[in-house]
Amino acid sequence: MEYADTERTRQLNFTRLPLGQAKEALLLLHDLPHLTVLSTVGDTGLLIRYELPYYTLEKIELALIDQGFHLDNTLLAKLRRALSYYSENIQCQNLSQPPQRERTRRIFAQVYEHHAHGDHDDTPPEWRDYR
Repeated sequence: MEYADTERTRQLNFTRLPLGQAKEALLLLHDLPHLTVLSTVGDTGLLIRYELPYYTLEKIELALIDQGFHLDNTLLAKLRRALSYYSENIQCQNLSQPPQRERTRRIFAQVYEHHAHGDHDDTPPEWRDYR
């Protein structure tokens, strides 16, 4: 059986103003299934743990933005966020795919079905005995 690491621990960083965003987000995220708020990080951060594909960092952050929260938008934060979004989306796509062995078998089965079988030779008869 293949092991899929679907648990993620991430830090959400908010802007300094308005004050108290991390504590408000903690109260909002506290009761969600498959998501645990581990701790606050200073005045502007939250450390969370969640399960893919139930949640992705992108979905969590978009939900917080919809609720009026302001995320840290420094260049480094944007780069980290983009990398996390990309890797989690790829992993969610891979989780929805059948195992590699099954995909490979289906591909070869399709190729075999479309392949001409038997002793078929496209070489013209006059070229077959040419020496």
